[in-house]
Amino acid sequence: MQKLPVHKSFLNAFRGLFMMMKTERNFQIELAAFFINIFLIFYFRLSAVDTALILMVSLAVLSAEIFNTAIEKICDMIQPDFDRRIGFIKDVSAGAVLLMAAGSVVVGVVVYWKYVF
Repeated sequence: MQKLPVHKSFLNAFRGLFMMMKTERNFQIELAAFFINIFLIFYFRLSAVDTALILMVSLAVLSAEIFNTAIEKICDMIQPDFDRRIGFIKDVSAGAVLLMAAGSVVVGVVVYWKYVF
């Protein structure tokens, strides 16, 4: 299979992001949280290290949500009817997003605490 030109690879990646923004409610919520964090980074004038921490965990949550959605879509293609094994895979995948989101909240509290109080 022939490799795509770099610009087409980027276009495909951006199309995937736009599809996530358009169709996935949880991604939209997490994206809103990301933009709130961008605002807070400037509002509180976070240090470079704190900014990097907030951006890393925010982007990790968004990435986890993308992987979760991909896994769920693949599962739905493989087995459109209810299957407890597929349900287990979907639940584990969603659990990974939940774990990452909870971790990002902890990081957010630790980072923002010193700026708020």
